[in-house]
Amino acid sequence: MTENAQQQPPAPSTELPTQYAPAEVEGKLYERWVERGYFAADAKSDKPAYTIVIPPPNVTGSLHLGHAFQHTLMDALTRRKRMQGYESLWLPGMDHAGIATQNKVEQQLAEEGKSRHDLGREEFVERVWRWKEEYGGKILGQMRRLGDGVDWDRERFTMDEGLSKAVLTIFKRLYEDELIYRAERIINWCPRCLTAISDIEVEYQEDAGELVSIRYGEGEDSLVVATTRAETMLGDTAVAVHPDDERYKHLVGKQIKLPLTDRTIPVVADEHVDPEFGTGAVKVTPAHDPNDFAIGQRHDLPALTIMDEHGVITVHGPFIGLDRFEARSSVVGALKEQGRIVAEKRPYMHSVGHCSRCKTTVEPRLSMQWWVKVGPLAKAAGDAVRDGRVKIHPEEMSKRYFDWVDNMHDWCISRQLWWGHRIPIWYGPDGEIVCVGPDEEPPAGEGWTQDSDVLDTWFSSGLWPFSTLGWPEQTEDLRKFYPTDVLLTGHDIIFFWVARMMMFGLYAMDGEAPFHTIALTGLVRDEFGKKMSKSNPNAVDPLVWMDKYGSDAVRFTLAKGANPGADVPIGEDWVQASRNFANKIWNATRFAMMNGATIEGELPPAEQLSSTDRWILSRLNETVAQVDAYYEDYQFAKLSEALYHFAWDEVFDWYVELSKTTFQAGGAPAEVSKRVLGEVLDVTLKLLHPIVPFVTDTLWTTLTGGESLVVGDWPKDSGFRDKAAEQELETLQAVITEVRRFRHDQGLQPGQRVPARLSLDGTALAPHEAAIRQLLRLQPEGEAFSATATLPVAGATVALDLSGTIDVAAERKRLAKDLANAEKEKAQANAKLGNEAFLAKAPDNVVEKIRTRLAKADEDIARIQTQLERLPQS
Repeated sequence: MTENAQQQPPAPSTELPTQYAPAEVEGKLYERWVERGYFAADAKSDKPAYTIVIPPPNVTGSLHLGHAFQHTLMDALTRRKRMQGYESLWLPGMDHAGIATQNKVEQQLAEEGKSRHDLGREEFVERVWRWKEEYGGKILGQMRRLGDGVDWDRERFTMDEGLSKAVLTIFKRLYEDELIYRAERIINWCPRCLTAISDIEVEYQEDAGELVSIRYGEGEDSLVVATTRAETMLGDTAVAVHPDDERYKHLVGKQIKLPLTDRTIPVVADEHVDPEFGTGAVKVTPAHDPNDFAIGQRHDLPALTIMDEHGVITVHGPFIGLDRFEARSSVVGALKEQGRIVAEKRPYMHSVGHCSRCKTTVEPRLSMQWWVKVGPLAKAAGDAVRDGRVKIHPEEMSKRYFDWVDNMHDWCISRQLWWGHRIPIWYGPDGEIVCVGPDEEPPAGEGWTQDSDVLDTWFSSGLWPFSTLGWPEQTEDLRKFYPTDVLLTGHDIIFFWVARMMMFGLYAMDGEAPFHTIALTGLVRDEFGKKMSKSNPNAVDPLVWMDKYGSDAVRFTLAKGANPGADVPIGEDWVQASRNFANKIWNATRFAMMNGATIEGELPPAEQLSSTDRWILSRLNETVAQVDAYYEDYQFAKLSEALYHFAWDEVFDWYVELSKTTFQAGGAPAEVSKRVLGEVLDVTLKLLHPIVPFVTDTLWTTLTGGESLVVGDWPKDSGFRDKAAEQELETLQAVITEVRRFRHDQGLQPGQRVPARLSLDGTALAPHEAAIRQLLRLQPEGEAFSATATLPVAGATVALDLSGTIDVAAERKRLAKDLANAEKEKAQANAKLGNEAFLAKAPDNVVEKIRTRLAKADEDIARIQTQLERLPQS
């Protein structure tokens, strides 16, 4: 903790406003936390370390519900560990987001009527840096709004000097270990972004296209191929058939005429071809299809590139200059004129790849690129999970991880961009290739040029867990905080980020994995389970909800939905309910303080406590143990539910209400209860703090006079349990609940007082008579008392005099009418369910609805009959 953090805080206010106003509290409180250095981690501390590195958001991004969700959970983990005495580091930062950021600046230039080529590389990169300083990092301010307890002094950026050195260092090591190489292969090319993109940056969707069948060759020496990309036939260099396909054996090895061209192409036999699919013959375009490229390699076929980087056709006169989609229809038209089209199918739904950033249809393209040889790296990443060095939570998500790392293809890491880490390869005038490390001078002299490409963004973010801590230097931070404890991230980026960090971490850090646990979350969806999208009206800006309900309400709603690996539905009604919970915490604490709740002095021994006090302390310790267990298992939804029900139901609705009687009576029992209530609130606020930090810290500092919950102590289970007191209070609650239900059924107003006789002798409820009467609004019986309704509950009897409080005749008439309706509903349902002809024809869902109606009718009949029996006799 910094020197500022050790300064004494101002004396807390002894009073709380009547209402909680998050907007007046949250911003100021967060800045106070930061100013006092609460989130700063000390690498020299002798405390055990606990580390989480934030999944770096794009510099172009803004806070969305997915960020808010994961940040809430990471913040809860680090806040709790800090309270437990760990040197807790949550390290923030941003990703330079190569394609996305370059697109932003290119859009700005387009508005000025310019392109990046008008500026040149150096000036364009300077322009991007200026954009980053002016507009980038918006999300960092929004993280403060959410309450992220990150160490802002350690904020990193994937293009800063230290991380750039790490990128150059690992590139050179991989290159020298022959794990980085240059090769011409088929890549995914985006004609809009004008760069290669990796397999995992391609999004597939069902598009309506066309399937055309084309006859190649003449007469008996002809065959038919089908394609959805007719324009690529201009680059065909073979037709392939299966070696065992008797239909085409006479053609294998022969040359056939390629329509629309002056070329002939061979028919080759290749086992890749499925003879059962289509005609059993496939066109082979090695420069524009990955499977065709592999066939071309096996049969030594030429690869003809027929379109440029913009997707414009560059060969064969009539089609030169046409966009690929224009060329498609033109090629089909020309083939029709020659009578080559055998069949057409429109629309033909098929899976088409799109650039994940700009949604442009991706074009497979033969290109010289830089690659990472992932085989040994991926094996190490798989072994680290298999041998238990790294745990994946929930465990069932391991299969997805293994499916990826066990079948990973070599990774194309070069991008045809200007914004990013430039590949540190220099080419000499005589074909020399030199890899230049971070502390090395590039070769000088005429004719030497640096590779113009930059590295894939995921290359630098794959180093994040150790580059952010100072690697390749052996820094104090690296020694203290690596490996990190948990990576908490969405299951959707196992492939993008998780596997890459595992590969690089194990390689760079001598086999030491970058984290002990991979805790995978689901995705945030709307309340109906639909994916949120900017293109749909269901997308929500979490800042709007924070403004309306407070950050604590948004955080608690997200945590309550966080079951490991499962998607998280969220709706505004739920955020409003969480706001109500924050208000409940506020009001209950305010009441407690007004009635003298205190943490001063030791808790009295158990023998000096009432059964109500022993009950709540027993439940308190059980909740501490339960919450701890859920945290260790990353069960945020369960721990949030446990805290919600303990705080609202047991503390606020029962203990606080029961304490009112004790406080009114005064004396020693009241003083004891004030101390117990203070203890319960102290611990409850601490347990709630990691998830709802603002309201809890405000209340706790006011209640206790302490500095801040951020640096408070995490509660421990004292081991105190009192099952007898718990059973006694369960019985008390059962009596109160049953009488309340009866009052409601009889139409009594909540505040309406009713004369009652309580027969509690011989039961554990005898000491609670005053509380029962107060909570149930029961007056002592008078001389004219007449027991018109008697309720036997849990061994006790509550007799009520309802004369003068309700119109018995009118109530009987109303209930009789309701009973008749319920019996009619039951008869109708039974009649349908007893009709065999109806059951034979009716859909299952209709039959199930009728069974549900029957069950509801039976339930209503029983309830109404009980109400009639309890009514006073007229």
